[in-house]
Amino acid sequence: MTEHLNRLTPRQIVFELDQYIIGQNDAKRNVAIALRNRWRRMNSPEDIQKEIIPNNILMIGATGVGKTEIARRLAKIADAPFVKVEASKFTEVGYVGRDVESMVRDLVEQAVNMVRTQKKEDVKIKAEQAVEDIILDVLIPPVHGASASKPRLDSNPDNNNIPDDDGELNQRTRERFREKIRNGELDERKIEIEVQQNQTPNVGMIGGAMDDVSMMNIQEMIGNMMPRRGKKRKVSVGEAKKLLLDEEASKLIDMDEVKIEAIKKAENLGIIFIDEIDKVASSRSGGSGGPDVSREGVQRDLLPIVEGSAVNTKHGVINTDHILFVAAGAFHVSKPSDLIPELQGRFPIRVELNSLTEADFYQILKTPKNALTKQYVAMMDAEGVELQFEDGALKEMARIAFEVNSEVENIGARRLQTVMSLLLNDFMFDIPDEIGPDSTIVVTADLVKEKLAHLIKNRDLSQYIL
Repeated sequence: MTEHLNRLTPRQIVFELDQYIIGQNDAKRNVAIALRNRWRRMNSPEDIQKEIIPNNILMIGATGVGKTEIARRLAKIADAPFVKVEASKFTEVGYVGRDVESMVRDLVEQAVNMVRTQKKEDVKIKAEQAVEDIILDVLIPPVHGASASKPRLDSNPDNNNIPDDDGELNQRTRERFREKIRNGELDERKIEIEVQQNQTPNVGMIGGAMDDVSMMNIQEMIGNMMPRRGKKRKVSVGEAKKLLLDEEASKLIDMDEVKIEAIKKAENLGIIFIDEIDKVASSRSGGSGGPDVSREGVQRDLLPIVEGSAVNTKHGVINTDHILFVAAGAFHVSKPSDLIPELQGRFPIRVELNSLTEADFYQILKTPKNALTKQYVAMMDAEGVELQFEDGALKEMARIAFEVNSEVENIGARRLQTVMSLLLNDFMFDIPDEIGPDSTIVVTADLVKEKLAHLIKNRDLSQYIL
């Protein structure tokens, strides 16, 4: 589990984050150190490993400056289970809403899916062979002695010369057809296969409220008690390969081993991103009633999870002591000091993210691997239309986005989506009816000014902002 982290030095992590996120160097450095510290802890002497707790991070910054993206990309770099939750969705225990432990259960579920996918990839070759055998048994039944029936390939001239009692020839024919299946030569042929049906029933409960996890556990338990049934389906060989591959791979992996490994992965590598934590910060100026009571209740419910506790999940018990928690909030109305002191102490690293400048917007449009400009180029390329952006056009879009953010609500880099959409919507609508394949669209600074001039003139942008 630590081999992958071993290659990720803090500088390498920051370099990887730079491919997708512009600026915010302070935040990147802190999350890079936090991620590297996990490898350092797991490679420390065993007697001290449990004592090394993660330095949870509190990110402070306006919406759209990259808080969520930094945490999400960090998880991808580390190949770690990642869950994003909004603190405002939680309510104090006893009230209607999600309980805070659900985020840990979601993390374990994510880890199980990751480990299961990896295990299936490890047994993919064996599973493919098993699928080929199933398809071959349908196409050419194996010969079990002299009385074996003739292969059911009357329409295929390749098999007209196979004797009824010649098992050796039958085997050679099967191998020849195995090659055809692998090469995709038989993908269009229709065959009848048996696929397993999902027997998990929909269970409704009468009475008190029940959380999602308990409901899923009951459904899974009842589903396991019911006998599995197969359903005959007539599909092409190509479809059969896809349908049967997952089924055969599942038979080859040990789910108990998957669950143990997943819980270990979630405990040591898991990242939980708690957004909008400022929304549950209680204003400390007077009054002890009203919504502040519930907000403080949510914080007190969060505290043991962040501090480190054992949480029951349907896959087993997970300890949260070494999960990395990254909290974030704009803190426009409240302040970090409005959080209860105990929770503040569990987020010792505080990072303030900078508001995006006009130069940042220009770089966001030009540099990242997933830049909006590159996304639109890819979408138009799918239609056979070439889309080009002049450098002056990128600068003009950056200027307009920055200006609109300054005059109206500052929604950070998300404003660029509004700008790009208004700029290119007419073209996107006209393709492919008016603008056919092999066409070229060049976006110039003048075109940007023409299309988006009304954005600057009209200060009431409510009709353009969703």
